[in-house]
Amino acid sequence: MSEAGGPLSGLKVLEFTHMVMGPAAGLVLADLGAEVIKVEPIGGDKTRRLRGSGAGYFPMYNRNKKSLALDLKSAEGKAIALALVDEADVFIENFRPGALDALGFGYGDLSARNPRLIYCSEKGFLDGPYAHRTALDEVAQMMGGLAYMTGPPGRPLRAGASVIDVTGGMFGAIGVLAALQERHTTGRGRQITASLFETTVFLVGQHIAQYAVTGAPAAPMPARVSAWAVYDVFEVQDDERVFVGVVSDGQWTAFCKAFNLDDWGADASLASNNDRVARRDILLPRLRTLFAGYTKDALMQKLEKIGLPFAPIQKPEDLLDDPHLLAGGGLLDMQLPEGPRVALPALPVSIDGQRPGLTIDPPRIGAHSEEILAHLGHSREAIADLVRRGLVQTPQSVTANPQTAE
Repeated sequence: MSEAGGPLSGLKVLEFTHMVMGPAAGLVLADLGAEVIKVEPIGGDKTRRLRGSGAGYFPMYNRNKKSLALDLKSAEGKAIALALVDEADVFIENFRPGALDALGFGYGDLSARNPRLIYCSEKGFLDGPYAHRTALDEVAQMMGGLAYMTGPPGRPLRAGASVIDVTGGMFGAIGVLAALQERHTTGRGRQITASLFETTVFLVGQHIAQYAVTGAPAAPMPARVSAWAVYDVFEVQDDERVFVGVVSDGQWTAFCKAFNLDDWGADASLASNNDRVARRDILLPRLRTLFAGYTKDALMQKLEKIGLPFAPIQKPEDLLDDPHLLAGGGLLDMQLPEGPRVALPALPVSIDGQRPGLTIDPPRIGAHSEEILAHLGHSREAIADLVRRGLVQTPQSVTANPQTAE
């Protein structure tokens, strides 16, 4: 049934997921060529109908997947899902602990049916005293120290994207790929679990290590003592801002020469980065005055010419016109279900110089139900009967009964 190319072509993935973490794990595998079937409840994944900050979840993390809308609580629906389990390589879920066990889709039940199955659970916590708790990206960021490090002192602040959900999904996908490699030798699957809390702890590991090495707790990022003297955001003309970094002694020499800072370049007491850090209170005011005389484009062109780290301060929507992304296949043009065409970020890897592309738009509810059931041997009449009885949905049946999608 797989129509996608890529290194994971031929791999069959069954996905019982919602929100971000589970779908992100499936997205990695789908973009790399696996056939991913997203099993949705009748009415569709509720993530489809989120608004506000959740409005982008479904379109971003569910491309390149097929949608099967199924009543798993019915005998017929469960039988259909189990038939897919029997031929699947990977199963991904991110429901609360015990929820799928109650439906007969826990690891023990499914691995008994299909010993080669790799079962990936995306959870709030790994095993331990917190395992029963309900977790969200924000909960994990608060508990795991990331919110403390992001906000100014006394004002913990979550990161501006679902970084823990997405990274936790990535770690789940990494575990799946490791288990697939092992299966070549053993012939058996594994149970993989990734979690929000432990993902956050891993990400702040550099700060834990800093404490171990120095004996001093890491300060929140807005109050940190930078490792480099010039490593900051500077205001330029037209109320624009540019980040500028000078992170080596060689870069310092080139920087002073390019900006005619000959007195600094000749000052032996500024030749070492650590000495410059100690004199940031002298260096930064002069640089702020200097950079304020440049336009954003003029300053960036100069910094690029001399090879220094720099960045404009962009908003997410600005990236739709980013020339680098447009030239390199970094944005994928797709049609949203019952929505507009959009350009969304591609998987951030290239393979032999090619970025993973789009094979399936984010699907409508049950967009592939008929195709999948036909593959399992159901006749057209049998499929129509399942749809008529409300056990399976197709886009046409959703359109005819829009209340089922509420």
